[in-house]
Amino acid sequence: MTTTEDFQVSVEAAEQYEARFVPAIFAEWAPLLCDIAGVRTGQAVLDVACGTGIAARTAAERVGPTGRVTGVDLNEGMLAVARRVRPDLEWRQGDVAALPFADGSFDVALCQMALMFFPDQLAALREMVRVARPGGVVALAVPASLDAQPAYGPFVDMAVRAAGSQAASLLGAYWACGDLVVLSDLVASARLEVTDTWTHLGTAAFDSPGQLAATEVEGSPLVDRISADVYARIRAGAEDVLAPFVGPTGRLDAPLRGHLVAARVPGG
Repeated sequence: MTTTEDFQVSVEAAEQYEARFVPAIFAEWAPLLCDIAGVRTGQAVLDVACGTGIAARTAAERVGPTGRVTGVDLNEGMLAVARRVRPDLEWRQGDVAALPFADGSFDVALCQMALMFFPDQLAALREMVRVARPGGVVALAVPASLDAQPAYGPFVDMAVRAAGSQAASLLGAYWACGDLVVLSDLVASARLEVTDTWTHLGTAAFDSPGQLAATEVEGSPLVDRISADVYARIRAGAEDVLAPFVGPTGRLDAPLRGHLVAARVPGG
């Protein structure tokens, strides 16, 4: 599996990601990822492509003062926000294709909602295997395929009609690793033993469909690639296609299906 989209964002966009994406979506998945990985007291944990650090922060609560948590990300904007939120944790700039850590440095390597963005996903998994100790764990969370998304499927279709190839490339990339069979085969190809898989139906919770649209657009490079008129059409279209998931107060609870995979590193 490979992708060509580059998701570099500014500090301002990273702040939007932390303020909007994290409470609306990713805070639900970080405990599930730590659960399937078996993160526990005293472990050394790496959060790969950590973004603003929600998985790292969740892991830090579990490993306690005797453990160690490190977040690594290619994007300095994301790391700037991560350092602001949790200055006590270690944050490193680095490429998943060449992680800046010695072999066997961690008990657990986590990767939440990021595998689909890596240019070479197999190479990235092999790097996670390298930096995890023999017998350690690599655990992933990814969104399920777009055709399994009752809310995001119609939203992305609408956004692509409004914005064309810019939206297709960026919003389509999220779902690229969503076939669980293909994903498990990919993990096994990295010389990992798949030990557990879960499929979870979560919720993307927003004050309104327009807020979901704003989060998707402003939390990614798409905001810099479309006109104000196109952006307005996407926000208006979101009100229509997401109406089935809006409650009496106007709040949007959009179902979001995803997969979690845990795998054991050879040896140990």
